[in-house]
Amino acid sequence: MAKPKKSVRTKATPSDPTVLTLLQSVSVDKTPFVVRRGRRIFCQGEAADDIYFLEKGRVKIAVVSEGGKEAVLAMLGPPSFLGEGCLVGQSRRVGTATALETCTLYKIDRESMLQTLREQPKFSERFVACLLARNIDLEEDLCDQLFNHSEKRLARVLLKLARLQEHDRLSDAKVPVFSHETLAEMVGTTRSRITHFMNKFRKLGLIEYNGELMVRTELLTDVVLHD
Repeated sequence: MAKPKKSVRTKATPSDPTVLTLLQSVSVDKTPFVVRRGRRIFCQGEAADDIYFLEKGRVKIAVVSEGGKEAVLAMLGPPSFLGEGCLVGQSRRVGTATALETCTLYKIDRESMLQTLREQPKFSERFVACLLARNIDLEEDLCDQLFNHSEKRLARVLLKLARLQEHDRLSDAKVPVFSHETLAEMVGTTRSRITHFMNKFRKLGLIEYNGELMVRTELLTDVVLHD
């Protein structure tokens, strides 16, 4: 008898009106702005005075050790909050947020955000929900790093990149082409192994290159979930 198809949890999409509508309706001091691909939103060690809401685009959160080694903590898509540590007394940024593609964000003053959370229960509820969803992702990433080999971690990174956009429920998704060095930082392995696995995925028909990287999400999901 055929086994039932496994389901994969998906994220909310940029068209989800709940968080953005609430953000636009509450009296919070917010400044919209655009960050181009490759530019930093904030940097490790900077003063943490503001929180950011990601309306569109994809962002990488990473930390760098004293020896210069980078570790990727998270890859975020909308709707997401960044730099929320400032709300609980974090005076300096513990990581760097970099735009993986052109992003649209809102910059929100720390005190204004705290006041809004106290006075607007619905907004506070959605804010907590966003943070909990991100915490679940971090737990999954940690388990992935501890227990899975680098090939499987790469497949999961590609799936995450494919789903951090409005078309996350389609069987195929376009992903901006990142260097193998960048993917190696995300996965936690060497560039040569990323090149080997990407060539393998292409031969298996799991990905395609045509100006952009096309990820066959259903096929790649089977690889990730295969026991």
